[in-house]
Amino acid sequence: MSTVTATDHAEAGRGRGLPARAARFLALPAVGPLLALLLACVYFTVRTDRFLTGANLSLIVQQVMVVGALAAGQTIVILTAGIDLSNGAVMALGTIFMTRLAVSGGVPGVWAILIGVAVCTAFGVLNGTLVTMAKLPPFIVTLGTWNIAFALTHVYSNEQTITGLPKSLTFLGRTFPLGGTDVTYGSVVMLALFAVAWYVLRQTAAGRHVYAVGDDREAARLTGIPDRRLLLTVYTAAGAIYGLAGLLLVGRTSVGDPQAGQTDNLDSITAVVLGGVSLFGGRGSIIGALCGALIVGVIRNGLQLTGVPSIYQVLITGILVILAVSVDQLARRRRA
Repeated sequence: MSTVTATDHAEAGRGRGLPARAARFLALPAVGPLLALLLACVYFTVRTDRFLTGANLSLIVQQVMVVGALAAGQTIVILTAGIDLSNGAVMALGTIFMTRLAVSGGVPGVWAILIGVAVCTAFGVLNGTLVTMAKLPPFIVTLGTWNIAFALTHVYSNEQTITGLPKSLTFLGRTFPLGGTDVTYGSVVMLALFAVAWYVLRQTAAGRHVYAVGDDREAARLTGIPDRRLLLTVYTAAGAIYGLAGLLLVGRTSVGDPQAGQTDNLDSITAVVLGGVSLFGGRGSIIGALCGALIVGVIRNGLQLTGVPSIYQVLITGILVILAVSVDQLARRRRA
């Protein structure tokens, strides 16, 4: 007869525990998008030696920082089972307020920035109020406010691009050296925004309430979560984030452009979907949304470096979105 020792039991337990831990790790919402991002980077590294350079990687982050910031606001809305179609237009309106007040109105740069962010925040309050108090569908509400913000942008700007901005408005477009590579301050701000959002969503009671409301609003209300107040706070916070995205846009372009942001609402939703955030609410990770934005940036940059026409970049992005939504739908059916 063989003797089974305590050591044998411990080793067997560790053997069973390792696969379980690996399975739990792979089940994390951000793991799939992160692996997809790494695979895309490996593919383009093999295809061209110009991809994996400090300058090019810094450029990719610069190219996605505005949409990335919009995606952060979009994520917290979608986690509550909502959606925001107005974010690109609201951001553009905020940039026009910032730039025109600073250039034509003689308002100090800092105050112009605060007013621009306040305008975006006000639209967030409007969206949240109509969704919670009037009980209108988020899709309809934000489609309406998209049109309002778009019209106000063109009316207030007189259809003119605003140039000659003070340095206080373009500061985030400046660079600093990091490991021999120039990195913009705006890129750092965008990454810091995701870090703060991750902490709030994962480490605070308010963040857990966001997931609870998105998963089942009625059940969350019955447990004592103030769902209306939470949704109003979410849309308001999203509006403020869009204002920050506007400042990032001004820093990157150094102008106030009334034509900006026209497709950024769709780009932000694309980033969120590719990041594994469920459009049905209650599931996903803010870090996944960051990975989703970077996936789009990497694919577009890599295809451009390899000489693929830009129309195919749009085609591939569309295919990836459909695949991501299909995976989310299948996962939702399994849980049901």
